[in-house]
Amino acid sequence: MLFNSIAFVIFFPVVIAGYFLLPSKYRNAFLLLSSCYFYMYFNPVYILILAYTIAVDFYAGIQIEKNIGHRSKQKKWLYASLVANLGALAFFKYAAFILANFSLLFHWSMPPSNSIFANIVLPIGLSFHTFQAISYTVEVYRGKQKAERNWLVYSLYVMFFPQLVAGPIERPQKLLHQFKEHHVFTYDNFSMGMKWILWGLFKKMVVADNLSTIVDAVYQHPQNYQGYTLIIATILFAFQIYGDFSGYSDIARGTARVLGFDLIINFNMPYFSKSFSEFWRRWHISLSSWFKEYVYIPLGGNQKWFFRNVFVTFALSGLWHGANHTFLVWGILNGLLVFANKYMNPWFAKLPAILAIIITFIGIDFCWIFFRAATMHDAFYIIGNLFNNLQLSSLLQIPVERHLWLISGAMLLLMLGIEWFVKDSNLSDRWHEAKPVQRIVFLNFLLFIILFFGVFEHRTFIYFQF
Repeated sequence: MLFNSIAFVIFFPVVIAGYFLLPSKYRNAFLLLSSCYFYMYFNPVYILILAYTIAVDFYAGIQIEKNIGHRSKQKKWLYASLVANLGALAFFKYAAFILANFSLLFHWSMPPSNSIFANIVLPIGLSFHTFQAISYTVEVYRGKQKAERNWLVYSLYVMFFPQLVAGPIERPQKLLHQFKEHHVFTYDNFSMGMKWILWGLFKKMVVADNLSTIVDAVYQHPQNYQGYTLIIATILFAFQIYGDFSGYSDIARGTARVLGFDLIINFNMPYFSKSFSEFWRRWHISLSSWFKEYVYIPLGGNQKWFFRNVFVTFALSGLWHGANHTFLVWGILNGLLVFANKYMNPWFAKLPAILAIIITFIGIDFCWIFFRAATMHDAFYIIGNLFNNLQLSSLLQIPVERHLWLISGAMLLLMLGIEWFVKDSNLSDRWHEAKPVQRIVFLNFLLFIILFFGVFEHRTFIYFQF
């Protein structure tokens, strides 16, 4: 079920009413059933994969805790959890990619198009709830989290509908205990939640979806364009993916807040970063911190083999995003920027803030070319033709209505203007400081903008494919 759909407009009020009207002892069961319905709305059969990994991880966590002092037995159950989760992820997401690469490397004949690998459909949100499940068993193994003995509570930790499909990826210490607390409906939670929901819908439906029309027109047929057209489309994609994904995270956080739950802030105005390292502390925070805690630091972090650790972490992050060479290159390039950042920091620190922000954006945006391009061939064509035939008139060749440029530009500036206004604090702090009348005016303003300038066609979220 999409957050920007009529189905969710009906679903969410029903969940709110049911959750707060039911006695506390029935709420988790109701929330789990609601989450199952939310997920099965996409494809009912894939609920079985979740049921399988939940059963394995729930039992593994208990066994890991029972065998404290017997490290070998604990490792056995930890590995069982990792195999179950990563095995499902590898089969559904990477089997065809791995087979294709082995075929290319060893000159094997490819299997027929109707083979099992060619017809695998990636279950929606698999990468997100796989990583969330892994963090649970790893934290139990490390002794930082008690094993959950309530199957209902653990199932909700994995399947909580606001962040089930595209995050944010929560840690058990942050989320599990919240399912054991009694939540009451409050004006503050509802007001803050609706603010995040409308702000997220604005970023998704008004900014990202309007920009996507321009970006898709160019990136679906990049060979038709050169120069400024490719440059502008690449710049706009940076803001499209930000509006799309941070918009989803805001809506997820808002829906959870209305119900009384607190989710992590997943984006912190990343395009105002003054260095590449800072960007990755602000972009997709839950995933960046996951790779830092479970890959980068175990490899040695900053202390040993720094280049190797950065390279491996970002290469894996790239592959996490998709089974395609373009994502791998995107991850490696970002890793190289972060590695170089270690030696560039003294130079960056001397630059005016606005110049450091611009340089950081240019580097990050260059990497986005590989993320958005359908193939490596397209990516290299775009890079090779960015500065060919630099004529602004070429922008008029893009097959989109001219008024769309005005709407997209105005809404993008509005989003960046609001974020710049609150950059020294955050939107939540400014919200708490505002008077009730100011809050109502702001919410109505966002609603007006969404209704008049939002794209109401069926448009999924970019990160659903991951």
